[in-house]
Amino acid sequence: MGMPVIIDIVGEGHASLEPLFDYFRSVDERFSPYKASSEVSRINRGEIAPSEYSLEMQEVFDLAEETKRVTRGFFDIRTPDGSIDPSGIVKGWAIKKVADLAHANGHRNYWIEAGGDIQVSGHNEEGGAWTAGIRNPFNEKEIVKVVRLQDRGIATSGTYIRGKHIYDPHTKRSVSSGDVSVTVIGPDVYEADRFATAAFAMGEEGIQFIESLEGFEGYSIDENGQATLTSGFSGYVEGGSRS
Repeated sequence: MGMPVIIDIVGEGHASLEPLFDYFRSVDERFSPYKASSEVSRINRGEIAPSEYSLEMQEVFDLAEETKRVTRGFFDIRTPDGSIDPSGIVKGWAIKKVADLAHANGHRNYWIEAGGDIQVSGHNEEGGAWTAGIRNPFNEKEIVKVVRLQDRGIATSGTYIRGKHIYDPHTKRSVSSGDVSVTVIGPDVYEADRFATAAFAMGEEGIQFIESLEGFEGYSIDENGQATLTSGFSGYVEGGSRS
């Protein structure tokens, strides 16, 4: 998937992880816009008709269309040049799929991460909540917040790693808002990932959009290093308390 993938299952041997990594590999082969042989690339070249799309491709397209609707068009897998790039939804979707597979295989306590987006279940090896760090977008070696998570997903969208790769579908231009990162905690990583992408595209309105979603919390950092939190985010911060 062009990014590091980490799977940590408490109390299980490494052999049981291979089917999970295999699924990530299959997603990369199907959805990567950077591989000429992928289904996405073949669709963009006009080699596959909609009636020939795989079931997984149809599922992702349907989810993308639903996300576009609920985000008022701020999420769109169609790029300014008219091609399809489902990366903004596939990563979280794939992590959630792998988590579902782990659960079906009897695993209950795990951490699954791809490129910094994470799904956790149950407890860590010490029997406590899993902890995830939010990086300083101006210094990747510094963690600005540590959050405690159980049975939740967390995703971050921004420009500080891949540059200005997120665009506003309404203007067809790269997002030029003051935010450099938006982190979202949601009921699962698929939900967190798709709404983090949309919130970043919304610019300054993004964190208010996350605030309006039931069951979600967000944390944004602007170009001046100023952080804005949704009302319940501090309840996840290590050392914080739920109100």
